[in-house]
Amino acid sequence: MTTKSTEEAKDMLREALKELESHKGSVLTGIQKLSRASDILNENDIYIWCQIQLGNSKFTEPLEKMISKLVLLDEEKEEFGECSKETLKDFKDNIKTLKELNLKSKIHYTPEELTIKDNKSAGGYLNIGFVEERYNDLVRMKKGNDGTYYKIDLQKNLVYVRKKAHNKASKLYKKIAFSEIPQRAFDVLKEEIDDKLLDIDPELAEKLMLSFKRVNTNNPEEWSQALTTCRRLIEKLSNKLYPPTDEKINGRSLGKSQYINRIWVFMDKAIESNSDRELAKAHVDFIGNYLQLTLNKTQKGVHSSLTKYESIKAVLHTYLLIGDILGYLEQSSGKDILNINSASLDELESILGIRRSIAKEIVKLRVEQGPLDEKKLKSIKGIGPKTLSNAKKSFSFSTENI
Repeated sequence: MTTKSTEEAKDMLREALKELESHKGSVLTGIQKLSRASDILNENDIYIWCQIQLGNSKFTEPLEKMISKLVLLDEEKEEFGECSKETLKDFKDNIKTLKELNLKSKIHYTPEELTIKDNKSAGGYLNIGFVEERYNDLVRMKKGNDGTYYKIDLQKNLVYVRKKAHNKASKLYKKIAFSEIPQRAFDVLKEEIDDKLLDIDPELAEKLMLSFKRVNTNNPEEWSQALTTCRRLIEKLSNKLYPPTDEKINGRSLGKSQYINRIWVFMDKAIESNSDRELAKAHVDFIGNYLQLTLNKTQKGVHSSLTKYESIKAVLHTYLLIGDILGYLEQSSGKDILNINSASLDELESILGIRRSIAKEIVKLRVEQGPLDEKKLKSIKGIGPKTLSNAKKSFSFSTENI
């Protein structure tokens, strides 16, 4: 559905509500505009209800027959204690006809509506415009009835239809008005992430956009491919952030297949706040596990077990994760490298992946012997070759401005 058609439907609903809320407004006009809006929005249940109120014989004739069958059933029960098989069969056939027309008991022929429409003096299933016209004529003539239609009964029909139409129009307007808010918000987020990723790696950006396109189809094969692409995309992004290595940090392997661990290491260095860092890591773990578990379903050979909802969630989560990573990447590239001679205890502990006690020894040595160099740092018990190598990558040993 285009934005233009949605806006047209919203305008129609506003006009319908204006008519239905005004004492002098036309119920007929309100129903007509609601019918048009529901047709544009493919709200079939509301559209059919409007057509009933507008006297569409395709729907009203079987409904009138059903009312007559119900009356006959009640009469037979009262007179004979039970209904005849023929009457029951006719009633069931009539219900079948209603179902074929997509008429639903809780929406199109509720007990309340059947009671209102059963009254011929109220206009029954005639076009609500005719009912409105008959009522207005009786009001102008200051008459209670014209021999066929009664003012009070016509009024009950109009009040009922006005109230129902207003309720449906109001709910439909809120539905499309508020559903657009998250859609617009995500469109803004998606566009920004696409642009940033295009600057860094056009190939990855194109694959991410393709995944989003695939989950918007009705093809389960496409959904499965979208999830596979998301996992590979995150893996390739991790290769750029922190290439595979044989070393371990905090007990985590950083090989080719441990791409989630490597994103962890990147975040350790890019995010200063402990709380933000833990939150980001939790997000990475969630997405990694979610994608893997969801992909496991598709690898069983039953693509139908993967729903469109699940695949859309995976792609949206991937967008959010990449948005986080790109934000942290900007923070990391936009700040000067930390100096080991001015780094805090928290920074030393988290970035080097060492115990608090060792971080304290680094600070003590700085105080006792002045600015550190690689040789002094290596002399601290607990600082091995890997930690020293990490320190050289993560910190400056410059003595300027210290």
